[in-house]
Amino acid sequence: MSFDYDLDFDNIDFRKEPDKYRVGRGEQGVLMVEPYKGEILPHWRFKTPEIAKESSEKIYQLFEEYKEKNDFVGMDMARKFIQMGYTRARRYANYKGGKKYDKEGEINPREINDEKAESARIFEEKWKIVRTDEEYLKKKKEHQKKYG
Repeated sequence: MSFDYDLDFDNIDFRKEPDKYRVGRGEQGVLMVEPYKGEILPHWRFKTPEIAKESSEKIYQLFEEYKEKNDFVGMDMARKFIQMGYTRARRYANYKGGKKYDKEGEINPREINDEKAESARIFEEKWKIVRTDEEYLKKKKEHQKKYG
């Protein structure tokens, strides 16, 4: 089932109501699902490789804490933030200022930024770990079977 953007995100605590959460595709809902957004977003950074390393490790630590608490929604949200760390850092690595398109909607030329590319690589390493975590995959399948 796809991510439901019609929910009242301002008033739903997904920790208390995990049945309302849908995994969706990729990073869908990453900046909407509370209380996880508030717990994870303050740690999400990728400006330099050093910052990306600290950020990805902290978010991975949160992933592990959610796993220990049997909190699939938290695990999935941590996975989404790690994935977004990779995709956003990659965008900034490829395009100056992270802007893929110009004002006319044409694709800007690529200008590779090695520092941002390294930040993306750091997040990608953690993303590979979380998206293949056996317990995460098991809980994801259970959640989708139970709630859609």
